[in-house]
Amino acid sequence: MKAILTRCVGLILVLGLACLWILLSATPALAATDTVNYNNANLQNQDFSGTDLVGKAFVAAEMRGINFENADLTNAILTKAVMLNANLRGANLTGALVDRVFLVGSDLTNAILQEATLSRTSFENVTVTGVDFTDAILDRYEISQLCDRASGTNPTTGVSTRDSLGCR
Repeated sequence: MKAILTRCVGLILVLGLACLWILLSATPALAATDTVNYNNANLQNQDFSGTDLVGKAFVAAEMRGINFENADLTNAILTKAVMLNANLRGANLTGALVDRVFLVGSDLTNAILQEATLSRTSFENVTVTGVDFTDAILDRYEISQLCDRASGTNPTTGVSTRDSLGCR
């Protein structure tokens, strides 16, 4: 009986030490230092040119006349936004979600939209010279409209705009 009691106490002691070791070796989760998002913001005519905006969210933002020239918007979320007459010249939108965005009259010259999701987005009167749409997801209607005015080759990726859209 004494041997069983000794084993039980030893087992409880080992389990207690193991739990203590786990608790003491745990590291606390660190809060993100850059938690700025632009959801529902009025960003009309704001200048974000050359800015690092990787992974930022611009949900339902008012962005008429915004300047994203040469900005890094890799993996950014731009959804339900109004971007009339926006400057996206040379912007990197690789992997970005651009869903239900009005880009009417915007300039995408030399932008990179590789692997971007561009669903239900309006490209009416958008300049698409030198844009790389490689592996981007676009609505078929928009692709046919973009092919009518697509031209040039992206200076960074070396990909033809027409080829990246699959134009015939």
